[in-house]
Amino acid sequence: MDLEHPHRAHTAFDGGDLDCGNGLLLQIRKHIDPLERGQLLELRSTEISVDEELPAWCRLTGNELVSFLKQGRQRSFLISKGPFQAGSVPASKGAAPAPGPRPSVSAEPQSPAASAPVLGPREAPPIPPFAVLGVGSWPRPRWLMEALHQRLEGRLAEAEFESAADDAVRLCAAAQQRAGADVLSDGEQRRDGYASFVGAKLENCQLIPITDLLPYVEDPEEFARELRALDVPAEKVRHPAVFGRIGRAQPLAVHEAHFLASIHRGPIKVALPGPYLLTRTLWLECVSERAYRTRDALAADVIQILRAELAELLAAGVAVVQFDEPVLSEVVFGKPTRQRSFMCGALGERGEPAAELDFAAELLAAVTSGSPAERLGLHVCRGNWTPDESAALSGPYDPLMGYLARAPVGTLFLEACTPRAGDLEVLRRLPASKRLALGFVNPKDPAVETVHAIHARAQAAALQLGSERLWLTADCGFATFADNPVASQAAAEGKLQALAQAAARLRGA
Repeated sequence: MDLEHPHRAHTAFDGGDLDCGNGLLLQIRKHIDPLERGQLLELRSTEISVDEELPAWCRLTGNELVSFLKQGRQRSFLISKGPFQAGSVPASKGAAPAPGPRPSVSAEPQSPAASAPVLGPREAPPIPPFAVLGVGSWPRPRWLMEALHQRLEGRLAEAEFESAADDAVRLCAAAQQRAGADVLSDGEQRRDGYASFVGAKLENCQLIPITDLLPYVEDPEEFARELRALDVPAEKVRHPAVFGRIGRAQPLAVHEAHFLASIHRGPIKVALPGPYLLTRTLWLECVSERAYRTRDALAADVIQILRAELAELLAAGVAVVQFDEPVLSEVVFGKPTRQRSFMCGALGERGEPAAELDFAAELLAAVTSGSPAERLGLHVCRGNWTPDESAALSGPYDPLMGYLARAPVGTLFLEACTPRAGDLEVLRRLPASKRLALGFVNPKDPAVETVHAIHARAQAAALQLGSERLWLTADCGFATFADNPVASQAAAEGKLQALAQAAARLRGA
């Protein structure tokens, strides 16, 4: 191809006949992420639709199309990562750098990584009555956020990032200890989001900015409106995209548990995206179907991945492994059937609520089969991506009671602080064997609740539901998405401390 741009590209690749809705954007993202801002990527293509779709993608993602050349069916696009600054790159009088081997985009499923051997659970430290603990996420320091973005874009070595994350976890653990928490988490410091982080861990999966998904949705304008509901630039929120059969080549969170256990001897909790949430998140039509013919086929691999992860976490002595399934509230309280929604990152289509709840129940049962229920938890909430309460879903637990009652877990982590969750009376219908970790502080409200108010509400819940089964927590995490914490670190610690002081009163201390 004898086409020469006015500037030399820093890297190049051949997209062949792929179009933007059929894998090309995934390849662009792989090549442009490692570049510094202002550096240039050359894309070669023979697909005519890219002529119109690529400029639109550049505008949406904040990149710039610097040059476009065409000769017969051959096309060449020169793209700047971010705004282009003339004079920052040398003029070209020769060919662009030779591209590396083109990643394969195969429609044939690849074999997933072999599952880890099943290991027996190791005994965990005991958890006291009226235990105080967070749901999972904790606000990240700004310097960690910078390291996280550099690592996601391939500009920071893994070892350097892990060293920075270790320091952040130490700070997070110290804050929880000062506050008086009984069970600690690592605050999900190493994750870009509570669920999307798996995209950087799984085989044949890739984390891409959510804006890259625009060509895959049926109503781009509606999708763009949903993105504007975020309180963070959408290009900073990343979403996993499957381009082959997924496998567990490395642990998802076991390393998190090992490090936290090395600095804290008490009980620890690790949260994982639940199997239904993970299946919904990973199943994006026109992308996932290249590797899986059906959502059920994808779910089968999700089950095997989570079973292996769960076994290793329990073997590491984790006291509570919590599965996050907030998207279940979107199933029963969300928009009409088959309407896409951003809620908690679940962009895939869904079926009728009853069928979806049955599907979710089957997945969770398959993942947890054989594991001790008393070491397992389930978290459900109504959305936690913005402090704007009016943007979150609303509705009582009634339509979820059947699912919650049969969930094979010992502890349910449920919203209770906000009126959007309805009356707690309905929770009396749950089996007495289920522990209830209820939210008595609202992470969306910057004001720290008074110890008196928390104690009064927790005491009423204990009388209503049973004191022997009550734990005290927040409605949700304090930083569900790394770039979008709904609370400051000071507010998070203050709220946890107020919970601990209220729990001390309940224990009669």
